Amino acid sequence: MTTSFDVLNPATEEVVRTVPLTSAEETDAAIARAHAAFPAWRDVTPGDRARLLRRFADAVEADIEHLARLEVENSGHTIGNARWEAGNVRDVLNYYSAAPERLIGKQIPVPGGINVTFQEPLGVVGVIVPWNFPMPIAGWGFAPALAAGNTVVLKPAELTPLTAIRLAELAREAGIPEDVFQVLPGKGSVVGQRFVDHGGVRKVVFTGSTEVGKQIMAGCAAQVKRVTLELGGKNANIVFADSDLEKAAATAPYGVFDNAGQDCCARSLILVQASVYDRFMELLEPAVHGVVVGDPGDEKTEMGPLISAAHRAKVASYVPDDAPVAFRGTAPEGRGFWFPPTVVTPPDLRHPVAAEEVFGPVVAVVPFAEEADAIRMANATEYGLSGSIWTRDAGRAFRVARGVESGNLSVNSHSSVRYWTPFGGFKQSGLGRELGPDAAAAFTETKNVFLSTEE
Repeated sequence: MTTSFDVLNPATEEVVRTVPLTSAEETDAAIARAHAAFPAWRDVTPGDRARLLRRFADAVEADIEHLARLEVENSGHTIGNARWEAGNVRDVLNYYSAAPERLIGKQIPVPGGINVTFQEPLGVVGVIVPWNFPMPIAGWGFAPALAAGNTVVLKPAELTPLTAIRLAELAREAGIPEDVFQVLPGKGSVVGQRFVDHGGVRKVVFTGSTEVGKQIMAGCAAQVKRVTLELGGKNANIVFADSDLEKAAATAPYGVFDNAGQDCCARSLILVQASVYDRFMELLEPAVHGVVVGDPGDEKTEMGPLISAAHRAKVASYVPDDAPVAFRGTAPEGRGFWFPPTVVTPPDLRHPVAAEEVFGPVVAVVPFAEEADAIRMANATEYGLSGSIWTRDAGRAFRVARGVESGNLSVNSHSSVRYWTPFGGFKQSGLGRELGPDAAAAFTETKNVFLSTEE
């Protein structure tokens, strides 16, 4: 049995570090330690738990450049993105440091007594993190879970464990007890599966593919175990004729090619009103050619490599030699898992590149006639995670936003995630919501207590 994994730099294919893989037995032992640590962590006063989380945030702040450079080396993220991602962990910790003192219950009027509710922590929470955004997605899980009084066991993706390992070190430096927050590098089929099967884990938080998410949900159902699932996406960028067409075209590449398209929120289907389709394509081409692809450690780079050779092969399968490619950007040659930004013009939505989640720097552009067509076409998918709407008409913006079956929409923008607001998907894009003011409550049970006042 393999007991370690060589972590590769996707820009150079060189080994960065060899990381031991956690076994099933070691996972069970870690869960047992987390279970044993839970009562003491639950009983830490809200103010003290808040202070520990703020100290954790301060430790991340002091280590941002180191964390960012680790992510560049491990994941191929551009240095600018990686700094933002480390900063997001800091910000999310600070945001949820306010939660322990605000997890308030209710006093509910009832006859014959007093009725109050309490938000009680669940226990041990298992967080399974993907390889595309290792730092922020980890923080979205562990920060509110810890704030609510739970202990956390976290499995980073096998390909990208380095920043999670470092975050665990920073947590210990900040005073978070070691058994309260543990990072367990390993295989999903081993460590992740134990999170699902082990009765001591009370909730699983998973971000990844819809296929694996369904398996996790089915496994958790056997124990009526709570799950939060953030899964795939095939997101539409809808461009109306009345929009600022120059801005819509100039920003469209960054709505899909950011992180080399390895983003569940990537706007990989651009729907353009037919009357301005040709003009939009004229404006889009120089914008695509302008995307700077190269060394992710260079401050000027806007797009780095794909994560692995296997993933590059999967992305390439969507663009065979006879694919209707309109134009491509550029990418380095030689070592590294590079793929150029690519624009495809399929005949309809049945084409795989228009219908499926490519998870790479490939975008399909398809015309539509009227507003109702745009909504119908945007909804012609099993997913519903994110999307954009470009128009100057506020009424149209809200009509289309209410009509599109998606959890996170932006008007005249490609922003999907803000830690102040809830994030999650419709349909097969997921279950539950992360971030925002209510996330900590999702890691609690509501306990109802009635006190009789009758003599």
